[in-house]
Amino acid sequence: MENKEEKVTNVSTENIYKLNGRVPLSRAIPFGLQHVLAMFVSNLAPVLIVCSAALVRGTGEHLTSAEITQLLQCAMFAAGIGTCMQLYPIGKIGSGLPIVMGVSFTFLGSLLVIATNPELGYEGMVGAVILGGIFEGIVGLSAKYWKRFLTPVVSACVVIAIGLSLLPVGMDSWGGGSGVEDFGSWYYLLVGTFTLIVCLVSRHFLKGIYKNLNILVGLVFGYILSAIFTVAGIAPLVDFSGISNTIQEVGVFSLPQLVFFTEHKPVFDLGAFFTIAVVFLVSAAETTGATTAVCTGALNRDIKMEELQGSLAVDGFSSAISGCFGCLPLTSFSQNVGLVTMTGVINRFTILMGALILILSSLFPPLGAFFNSLPQPVLGGCTVMMFGSILYEGIKMIRECTFDDRTMIIVSLSFSIGVGLTQTSGNFFAAFPQAVGDIFNGNAVAGVFVVSLLLSLLLPSKKSEITQK
Repeated sequence: MENKEEKVTNVSTENIYKLNGRVPLSRAIPFGLQHVLAMFVSNLAPVLIVCSAALVRGTGEHLTSAEITQLLQCAMFAAGIGTCMQLYPIGKIGSGLPIVMGVSFTFLGSLLVIATNPELGYEGMVGAVILGGIFEGIVGLSAKYWKRFLTPVVSACVVIAIGLSLLPVGMDSWGGGSGVEDFGSWYYLLVGTFTLIVCLVSRHFLKGIYKNLNILVGLVFGYILSAIFTVAGIAPLVDFSGISNTIQEVGVFSLPQLVFFTEHKPVFDLGAFFTIAVVFLVSAAETTGATTAVCTGALNRDIKMEELQGSLAVDGFSSAISGCFGCLPLTSFSQNVGLVTMTGVINRFTILMGALILILSSLFPPLGAFFNSLPQPVLGGCTVMMFGSILYEGIKMIRECTFDDRTMIIVSLSFSIGVGLTQTSGNFFAAFPQAVGDIFNGNAVAGVFVVSLLLSLLLPSKKSEITQK
């Protein structure tokens, strides 16, 4: 059997299932576009949430709508640059694996705490992102010194937790989007169901490599149905006005701006850094799980040390770059990991096309506004199976572990505590600083990672002689 990772120089359609090699642009562009569409809205949503609530330091005012639009532009640019760094390493920075980078939801709670503090504000948040990104990058490059603590059962638990944490995201989108007043309305459910059916049917009936474009096919047909509903006045699923509003506010062409050359220059505060540094460690755990899932699920092998170091280094340093553009931290996007493992399309050149589309979208704001107009139920119908596939890969990783009392205790307690914390009726950490609750109450991955890591370190690997008697 031909090695998927061997160096291939010729241009071939078959290279789409190989890590290296050129793929014809007629194939690479649509498969790359599929990756962009799968993560586009999720990449922008954290920016909208945090920057809309952020205060300008010392004034108590909020960022203007034009400034937020420009930050959305920077989010696309930073995600594209981060993905390129991940695909094609610069020295030790980068894994060389088919991983897509995007703005992380993991930091949401901590960033809101900093950004809404009048004494720190948006400027303090940006400074914390830059420092925190450098911190994680250094931690990533030193992974060989601490990787032994991430045992197979810990990695498996983190991957499963990532899948579990994404399941409500997909269902929220299917229902119309988190927080909408008419959540669960019949038109949302119909469009989401229609999109999912199109994805499944196209995967079954399309031949060859085209079957793996099923997500893109579902997005296209789901968008068309949503546009019909909107034009017919049945339901306002597509916001066509967003494109014209973007042109009025930013223009047709615009270059992303470094925050150092704006009126919102970063402020470096030690307290803000410590608030976010712990979350960067949690993000490192997520990236470790996602990178491991790519290797085991798509490449059918274990992760290499240099790949883990490079992946975590990009996670950190690309976040620092994102901060320099006034944007939020980046991380490996789990939904795209699901897309890679489900389709088997692992070609770096193909995913590079997606990264270039992201960068191009950032230079032409109306193009980004068009991608951003993708209706939530369409995304939900496309992503539910992708998110489930990550869960499936984690279960496969668990199968490789030794099934004994130790594994049972680690897995059981990790999920009962880590996931259970996100489902309590109140603030479980009310007696602790707010940052603790922000990290664990709303993030199952953080709790599962910490508990599984501690138990893996504390529980003996073998039963004592007294126990065995």
